[in-house]
Order: sequence, then structure tokens, then C-alpha cells
Amino acid sequence: MKYINFILLFLLSIFNSNYLQANDLVISELQKGGKIVFIRHSLAPGNGDPDNIDLKKCDTQRNLNQEGIEQSKKIGKLFSVNNIQIDKVLSSEWCRCKDTARFAFNNYETFKGLNSFYQEKFYKYKDEQIKSLKKYISNWNGEKNLILVTHFVVISEIFNVGVSSGEMIVSDKNYKIYGNIIAK
Repeated sequence: MKYINFILLFLLSIFNSNYLQANDLVISELQKGGKIVFIRHSLAPGNGDPDNIDLKKCDTQRNLNQEGIEQSKKIGKLFSVNNIQIDKVLSSEWCRCKDTARFAFNNYETFKGLNSFYQEKFYKYKDEQIKSLKKYISNWNGEKNLILVTHFVVISEIFNVGVSSGEMIVSDKNYKIYGNIIAK
């Protein structure tokens, strides 16, 4: 039994050190600048939005809860504590994305190319949005990092991966993924 516990602790320490090392490598890449950080909005319980959604009225949308607000603040803190330089923060027009950007970084601009196309009424804009987003990224030449606060469907369309609320995918302009960071 003593040996089993030792082996389990050894395996856990290997897993944990690799996990931290991966995070350190991602942080190091961000500190170099020139990366694109796709952030799925922080926790906003539920799925989709009400049928009467109005992008100009947050009370018609699914919004961040208190845990999502705290998660957003942790995202911002990660950048400030690690001295990660930011060129620009762009957000979807959905309130949960704008609030994530605001609580994390204060300053942001909205960009339609980051909008959700999860629901049928917005799906017709998908191709135009993705084309617009890729064009923006292609033309971006910042030495610092570009932050994109968006939705599951946009990140999934770009990278063919799923992400949780508050999760960040760090890539370059060619969509090479350096890693991910999960804000908990």
C-alpha cells in the first residue's frame, strides 16, 4: 500500500509539473508578444439566448453571473501580474463578451466578426463573420498581443476545438496553437 501511494504521488507530481510547465510556456509566448488570444466569454449560465434577444439590451440576453465576473477579473489579473502587453481588445457585441472584456481589461472595442452564430437567426452571418475575422487577423501586425473575446462557436469554427467559459486559446496569425489557459 505504501508503494502504491508513493507511485500515485510521483505520477501526480509529473502531471502537475507538466501542466505548470505548459502554462509557463504559454505565458512566456504571450510575454514575447505578437500572439492572438481567443477568449470564450466568462461563465454565463444557460444555453443560447432568448428568442427576443436585442444586442443593444443586455436584459434580453444570457449574462455573466457573479462567478463569471470573478472569472473575468482573474483573466485580467493573469495579464497584469505576468506583464503581458496588449495591443488591442476586441469583443463580440453580446453583453456577456463585452462584460468579460470590461471586467478583465477595462478598454475594448466591439467587432461583428466575433459575434455568435449559434442561433438560427444569426447563423446566416457565419461565413461573412469568419471571413471578416480572418481578414482582420491577417492584416493585424501588432508587436503586443491581440485579445479577441468571443463565443464557443467562433473558436470552434477557427480551431475545431471546444473551449469552456473563460478559456483562452493562444495562437499566432497562422492559427498555430501555443496552448490554452483556463481561468477558474
